[in-house]
Amino acid sequence: MWRLFSKLLQATLLTALLAPVAAEDVSNDDLRSLDDQVQEVKTELLNISAELNILEERLLYPSSTRLSVYLSMERRDDLQLRAIGIRINSERAANHIYGNEEAEALRKGGIQNLYRGNVAAGTHELSVTIVGKHEDGTDFRETSRHAFTKGAAPKALQITLVQPGRDDNGILIGDR
Repeated sequence: MWRLFSKLLQATLLTALLAPVAAEDVSNDDLRSLDDQVQEVKTELLNISAELNILEERLLYPSSTRLSVYLSMERRDDLQLRAIGIRINSERAANHIYGNEEAEALRKGGIQNLYRGNVAAGTHELSVTIVGKHEDGTDFRETSRHAFTKGAAPKALQITLVQPGRDDNGILIGDR
């Protein structure tokens, strides 16, 4: 809705500014002045658009209910990540299928924002399912669960894929 409003406002302002150009007796000074005015309008429209995006973010994801979930990966040459799915309180929250470039970016230290949404204050459960291949070509599927408490402040969780140890399956989940 905001983008439509922004585009409509742009078109209206540009039409109003360009109307004098249709006259036949336009001098170079008038054209430069008009160009300066168009640039000012563009700058103002970009500022308005940025402000509208911030307002939209605040309306859609108020800080009292905001939850963000991020994914990172330690160096794991033994793992070829294919997909990830996350559930919050047994409801599907996000799924992502990885191409080779995305998986490589994670392997090199990238962090992906998997989910941004709203949850009420209280105790919740995050369930993460990882699908991929081991270096020997065998498929694997691992699931890990993590209970977390959402308070009044925004909450961010970090999922980190690590080398599996004796006590975990290679999926660490914690506060970010």
